[in-house]
Amino acid sequence: MGKFHFKIVDKGGMGIFHKSVLLKETIESLNIAEDGIYIDATLGGGGHALEIARRLKTGFLIGVDQDSFAIGQAAQVLSEHLYKVRIIRANFKQIEYIKSLADISYVDGILMDLGVSSFQLDDEDRGFSYKHDAYLDMRMDGRQKLSAYDIVNGYSEKDLASIFLNYSEEKWAARIAKFISNRRNIEPINTTFQLVDIIKAAIPKAAREGGPHPAKRVFQAIRIEVNDELGILEEAISDYIKILRPGGRICVITFHSLEDRLVKNVFRKLAESCTCPREFPVCICDTSPSVEIITKKPIIPSNEEIIDNHRARSAKLRVAQKLASTEDKF
Repeated sequence: MGKFHFKIVDKGGMGIFHKSVLLKETIESLNIAEDGIYIDATLGGGGHALEIARRLKTGFLIGVDQDSFAIGQAAQVLSEHLYKVRIIRANFKQIEYIKSLADISYVDGILMDLGVSSFQLDDEDRGFSYKHDAYLDMRMDGRQKLSAYDIVNGYSEKDLASIFLNYSEEKWAARIAKFISNRRNIEPINTTFQLVDIIKAAIPKAAREGGPHPAKRVFQAIRIEVNDELGILEEAISDYIKILRPGGRICVITFHSLEDRLVKNVFRKLAESCTCPREFPVCICDTSPSVEIITKKPIIPSNEEIIDNHRARSAKLRVAQKLASTEDKF
């Protein structure tokens, strides 16, 4: 491969502080080699990417994000290391596109830090947060058409209830969906605060007291639906493991139970040596494991990190290592 040149695609805004979750644990888990090739598939604020880049001499890093603002933020953070970094605007699921632009076939390590970044939550115009009044947007990639407004005003009451239940385990899913349906029959629901008021009205006062913000689960569910976060995750993890060199590691940070359960199950499936039904007397599937699971239990933030950054409190890190094999089987 020829000399690597930095190129930034769709540079956006800059300047919002972002704390990377489980930074020390993630960098240690990647086992970074100074001549290796690494992908940060969810570049975000660039904190993890910076620590990877600092450890590279002849190797390089590919940073991927679909958010143009994140790209601009990360470019600033990585400014002293841009000669060994390529930033690509893409969804992490677009692995063939990423490989083509970066001119790579295999990598030595992959990081996926899932969920919404601090600066996305804090940007009052993005509509991710129930704490700021904004247009219902929640798109991580501003180029896509589907927004939170489309879901809240366009999905059927039944589909809304299903999303709230399945993506956030909201106990009042059906009632909230009913209240949304009733309100939008009168007028469109345009803003986050309008939606928050509807959610508060739908959940009985006694159920709202003493717990998290009543809109937290619904906003999470809508964000997941807008960005198809769970729909693309399982396939993306499998695809990334295919391009890992033997001994290379994939580190995945999740922020809610649905993501963590999905990652755990994908890793477990890829680590299986036999997929035959238990009642079979002998193995006939000819399956060999693709990975070794490094974290039997997820790594979680220390109490000190949670105190310093409350958004880290639900984070979990799972790590798997690629096994040497003649053929990847998925």
